[in-house]
Amino acid sequence: MQLHNQPSSNLESARFFVNDAVCTIKNWTFTSLLLPSHLLTVTPLVSDSEKQEDTDGPPANAGVPGGQSPPVSSQEIAEAGLAAVPEQTQQSEAAESGLKNQVVSKTLKGICRATTLRYEHDYYKTGDHVIGGVLSLNEPICPIETFKSLPLDFNQYMFEFVRKKYQHSLAFIFAVDEVNKNQKLLPNVTLGFRIYDNFFHRSVNYDITLSLLSEEKQGFPNFRCGSQYKMSAVVGGLSSGASIQIATILGLYKIPQISYGSSHPVLKDKTQFPFFNQMVPNEASKYEVTVTLLRYFRWTWVGLIVSDDDSGEDFVQALQTMFSRNGICVAFTEKVPLIFIQLNESGHHISSMQDILAALTSTSANVIILYGDTSSMQHLKLVLNAYGPLTKTFPEKVWITTGQWDLTTSILVNDWYIQHFHGSLSIATHKNDVPGFSTFLQTFNPHQHQDYLSLQQFWGDAFECFMTPNPYATITNPKNCTGEEKLESLPDTEFSMRMSEESYSIYNAVYALAHALHAMYSYGRTMAETPKVGLEKMPPWKLHPFLRKVHFNNSAWDEIFLNEDMELSVGYDIVNWVISPNKSFMQVRVGMMNFQASLDQKFIIEPDAIIWPRKFHQMLPPSICTERCHPGYYRKAHEGKLSCCYDCFPCPEGTFSNQTDAYQCKKCPEDAHPNKNQDCCIPKAITFLDYDEPLGISLATAALAFSLLTALVLGTFMNYQNTPIIRANNRDLTYLLLISLLLCFLCSFLFIGRPSRMTCLLRQTAFGNIFSLALSCVLAKTITVVLAFMATSPGNNMRKWLGKRLSYYIILFCSIIQLVICVAWLGTAPPFPDLDMLSQAGQIIIECNEGSSTMFYLVLGYMGIQASVSLTVAFLARKLPDSFNEAKFITFSMLVFCSVWVSFVPAYLSSKGKYMVAVEIFSIFSSSSGLLGCIFAPKMYIILLRPEVNTKDHLFKKKGKMK
Repeated sequence: MQLHNQPSSNLESARFFVNDAVCTIKNWTFTSLLLPSHLLTVTPLVSDSEKQEDTDGPPANAGVPGGQSPPVSSQEIAEAGLAAVPEQTQQSEAAESGLKNQVVSKTLKGICRATTLRYEHDYYKTGDHVIGGVLSLNEPICPIETFKSLPLDFNQYMFEFVRKKYQHSLAFIFAVDEVNKNQKLLPNVTLGFRIYDNFFHRSVNYDITLSLLSEEKQGFPNFRCGSQYKMSAVVGGLSSGASIQIATILGLYKIPQISYGSSHPVLKDKTQFPFFNQMVPNEASKYEVTVTLLRYFRWTWVGLIVSDDDSGEDFVQALQTMFSRNGICVAFTEKVPLIFIQLNESGHHISSMQDILAALTSTSANVIILYGDTSSMQHLKLVLNAYGPLTKTFPEKVWITTGQWDLTTSILVNDWYIQHFHGSLSIATHKNDVPGFSTFLQTFNPHQHQDYLSLQQFWGDAFECFMTPNPYATITNPKNCTGEEKLESLPDTEFSMRMSEESYSIYNAVYALAHALHAMYSYGRTMAETPKVGLEKMPPWKLHPFLRKVHFNNSAWDEIFLNEDMELSVGYDIVNWVISPNKSFMQVRVGMMNFQASLDQKFIIEPDAIIWPRKFHQMLPPSICTERCHPGYYRKAHEGKLSCCYDCFPCPEGTFSNQTDAYQCKKCPEDAHPNKNQDCCIPKAITFLDYDEPLGISLATAALAFSLLTALVLGTFMNYQNTPIIRANNRDLTYLLLISLLLCFLCSFLFIGRPSRMTCLLRQTAFGNIFSLALSCVLAKTITVVLAFMATSPGNNMRKWLGKRLSYYIILFCSIIQLVICVAWLGTAPPFPDLDMLSQAGQIIIECNEGSSTMFYLVLGYMGIQASVSLTVAFLARKLPDSFNEAKFITFSMLVFCSVWVSFVPAYLSSKGKYMVAVEIFSIFSSSSGLLGCIFAPKMYIILLRPEVNTKDHLFKKKGKMK
């Protein structure tokens, strides 16, 4: 820790309140209208020469009643260069006050003088246009006021030198020098500057801002001291709080301001802050980068550590809103307090780091988001410094810094602390290396800037030497600074030779003002003959329109311009911090977010270039509440808990999930189905009853066998056509029945093989008509038997109906009805080839769509009617006396037929795909073989095995016995 106590003289030890200021004009004192008179010290100042004159002549206020000072005219005020109306003068009591420590300034005409010199660490360089700078360089130690001395007396405080921040002032000086040396930018016009340090203290900003408005170091509300002094614009501050305070004052004077670090959303209100500009992107874009980064790496369980101020609270609220929309949950939220030691209700001291330490040690989140600036996050350094010695280790987390906190600032840095951030990521405003800046730092000589007291002190503190010879007589052999010391010899934690993002913003801010002034001068040359004289005295607010339209490429070839909200329109860099064991570090840019690029180029990152914390062994660190749901599973959150904490369940049958942490499972396209693991879709297999598969081969073989058997029976009957058993049962009907049965077996081949349009048209219609023909033959045979026995009865007229024509009429009539039904079916809704993708998982079934289920079941229904009539007639004729009476066998055959087709309907409806076709083929085989077996098997037995029975003698002999 580097501490500095600023020296003070006896005169400087006299301190008054910040508003104790007087303005001297021609020896008369005026007070500001903004302050009540009882808060001001009003002092007429008298020179030594005038005191001598007073001893010889009349008093200075002779002729004035009551001995009061004479009033000052408005003309005299105008000559003094003041922008205010004086109050009534008050009687001076300076000679009688006896205030030993009051500083009495030398009387100068037209110059404002203060009785208290609070700030000595400014750096002023004259120029045609002066740019103010409010930077944050030093941090006071415990600036707690006791009100026993002048409040906010920064000349008496001890400081921590934030050495890395001194690069900001050097970048300011470098940019102004470059502009002044540039013959094309602002030719014959010089820029000056006045740089102040606000000590990271908000209470200073108002006073510093007022001081910037006057040529002297003290500020007077409602006054501008110095007729030749013009502040064209101000660059500052670093934090949002500082920028708001500065903008509040500058807005009253209509002076443009460019912030180099703050981006608070309230600053977008141009009604409240009309002259505020920022050389950084807006705050909302930083949130977008954070969420995009988390989503890219699928980090859904993160911790938040923010500064305990309004900016930290706004950051938490904004992020939580965006997190809820993107499925990201906050594991814990901790605020880094400004006061490290607090009191509890009992009055005991408690350390505010306990909660943070507990959160870091207990959380399962591997990603921690930090938000805050260097000053507000100092106590977190203390926490991390204490973590290592307490636990003998450090939490290897992926830290994501999103604020202006410099991780490696030397203040409170030890080996334990710095190792915490190895492998961390930082979201930083985009920057590039500015040509010449490294050389400027390498050759920088502090002796060329003797008036910059803070820089002199920084140099002496950094290199452990004295900038002035033997400043303290008590020190023997003091080491004096030569000015040849090299900044590059300082460690990276002390000072960086590469331009930081804040320095880059300051550099761009100075150039933006220079380009705006250049544009104003270019515009003035077209409007006046002597523009330079007129524009130098032009009020600062006239610069603002030119600043709004500034657009240029800087020396690093970055395009610089402000958007409609007066914010810098650039993106962010994703920086990877690589910490070496020797405490050295590297910042490696591994990605960027460019809001001006196309959508596919907006966010670019190189994950392979990122160095992660060591415990992850270069694997992507996970940061989730629960284990991810693998493909094939879906997530379901616990009721009443965060959405990031969930359970995993397998996908339901027929669905899949090919993503990790899928919220729900999806169905595959119709031509695909989930694989066994249900993590992807694979094409469905095309299936149909093919000749190449065992089932198709079996059915085709059975059809061929039954067909051959039927043909054998037909051949046998034709061979024995003149035998009594064949002639007695209507030989022609027998042949027609066998042929129809043969066709029934053969039509089953229409059901095997890949369905086509022709086979679909013929399949059910051929089946229906052929079976209807077979049933018509059976019905004709049964009716013929009944009529034959009825005709033998005496006096019966049925004989005239006997003959072949009746049988043919029955067959023709019954067949025509089925034929009409089939023709109507083909005419209205014909069957067609179709793909069934839903009936069977994993398969696309090529089938014949019946077109109309009604027509299909109508065909089956008509066949059922035929079978029922045949069964009824045969059943009634089963006991008629005849040697070759077929009624019995027809009865059995119809029983088999009806049984098969009654059971066919439920079996057909319950089967799917090719098995539905197989059920129909099996029903054809069963019913046809039932007819063939029950009707013709007994006859084949007699013809082939009992030929002695197949004679006329046996026939008439049996008839005689029956009689």
